[in-house]
Amino acid sequence: MTTDAWTQARTALVTWWRRIRPQQANRVDAALVECRNRVTTARREGDRQAESRLVDAWESRLTALLENDPSLADELRRLIDEEIAPLLPRADGTRTESHDFRAEASGHGRVYQAGHDQHIHGP
Repeated sequence: MTTDAWTQARTALVTWWRRIRPQQANRVDAALVECRNRVTTARREGDRQAESRLVDAWESRLTALLENDPSLADELRRLIDEEIAPLLPRADGTRTESHDFRAEASGHGRVYQAGHDQHIHGP
C-alpha cells in the first residue's frame, strides 16, 4: 500500500469513478487516501481486524454501487482484472504480470514455458 502500485491502482479506480459518478470521485479519492493511512497504521500495529474491516467497507461500497447500477459490473470486473489485479502481489510475494509466450520447436525439439517456477522430472 505504500508503493507506486498503490498510486496506480488508486488512479485507475478514481478515473473510473470519475467517469461513472463524477460527483463522487473526489470523495472516493479522499476515502482511498484515508483508507491507505488506516491500513498502514493497522499493519504497523499488527491489527488484522482493522485491516479486514477496511476491506469489508470497500466491498460494501462497491456492492452498493453495483446494486444501484448492475450495468457497471462488467466495467468494474474489467478494471479489476486488467488494471488493478496485475499490480497486486501474489501470495508468494511476487507481483502478478501478464506474459505472452511464443515458441517453436522443430524436429525432436521440446519447448518448456512457464510464468513462474518450473520443475521437470523424468528422463
